[in-house]
Amino acid sequence: MKQRLSDKINAKLERHLPEQRLFLKSEEGTRFIRLRPLTQASTLIGGALVVGWTVVVTSFFLIGAITSGSSRDQTARAQIAYETRLAALSTERDTRAQEAEQALERFYSALDEVSKMQGTVLTSEQRVRELETGIEVIQRTLRRTVSERNEARDEAEGLRARLDNAPEATALAERLAADSAETAEILADALDATALARDEAMVVAMGADAEITRMEAMAEVVAERNNRIFSRLEDALETSMVPLERVFDQAGISSDSLLQSVRSGYSGQGGPLEPVVVSTRGGADLVDVDTARANRLMDKLEDVDMYRIAAESLPLGKPVKSAYRLTSAFGPRWGRMHSGVDLAASRGTPILAAADGVVTFAGWSSAYGKLIKIRHPLGFETRYAHNDSIAVTVGQRVSRGETIGGMGDTGRVTGVHSHYEIRRNGEALNPNTFIKAGQDVF
Repeated sequence: MKQRLSDKINAKLERHLPEQRLFLKSEEGTRFIRLRPLTQASTLIGGALVVGWTVVVTSFFLIGAITSGSSRDQTARAQIAYETRLAALSTERDTRAQEAEQALERFYSALDEVSKMQGTVLTSEQRVRELETGIEVIQRTLRRTVSERNEARDEAEGLRARLDNAPEATALAERLAADSAETAEILADALDATALARDEAMVVAMGADAEITRMEAMAEVVAERNNRIFSRLEDALETSMVPLERVFDQAGISSDSLLQSVRSGYSGQGGPLEPVVVSTRGGADLVDVDTARANRLMDKLEDVDMYRIAAESLPLGKPVKSAYRLTSAFGPRWGRMHSGVDLAASRGTPILAAADGVVTFAGWSSAYGKLIKIRHPLGFETRYAHNDSIAVTVGQRVSRGETIGGMGDTGRVTGVHSHYEIRRNGEALNPNTFIKAGQDVF
């Protein structure tokens, strides 16, 4: 049966692959080998399979090489983009800080100028009140003098009427008339001097009114300038607080509770302290408005400082700055909780501290292998496991970005990598959220 099937296949292939004979000549004689169509087809199919397999394997090797090169290029481009973004953020942060300092300097200069203007206005008002008092005294004296003159004239006329026929009375009346004339001249001179003093006082008062009007206009200009300064300061503070609030949101941490922790930890005070008071002419309402606005700015400046302290305390730095690959994310894995992230790179790659803190453990710890624990402010702790080497000791204070060890494969591992954990008050948090949030700050 098999023979007949083979013959049928050979018969069908005969048209395309005719039977061939391979002659082998030797000293003993000549031999030949029959290559039937089925044998030739089998040989061709086998050769085609070998060639196809070779092509496929070669293609896989080429694709792997190209993909590896592309990944390195992408990593390099991502590193360059990250460094460019970091430089831009640093420049923008310095610019905002410089603008805030300049605005504060202009604000304090404006306060000094307003204070000087207030002193000048008060001096002018005091001078006006003194001139008004002098004018009132002169007017009262003038009225009294005129009244006394009129009484003297009436008395002289009565005496003259009663003593017209008496020589002595006539002489006395003449003397009284002469005395009255002299008194009238004295009174006239006094009235002229009083009128001149009154005119001078009115000129001074008009000048004081003009000065007051000018000072009020200057006070309005200063108030407008203060308003612009306040607005720029408020905008600068708002711009500074937005990225910091975004960091806490991305890290999944309540900013209110975190700021409360910072205030309780940084609460030392001392020395005299008074609210900021902006003195301007124009009533207590304007003073209260500017004072409240300035005090609100001071509160916001304090909040920005608290945000800065909190951001510096958080583990927002990268534990590995060299090129690496995320081989395992945070979350359930193989039926158990994976409390960190695995970052794979070459052996000995520097492991860096993610934030300032104190080393609490540096040694072997079961499945962790060579483990480093660092305690940070506000209840945070970071862990770096499977190290090949440890470069710190217990009790040592480290800074953000400081090298604390080298990447390895100690403990329960399948290859060289670093297991990185973030915990707060013992609870494991997702390190990826902190790493991504840190890219907006550092």
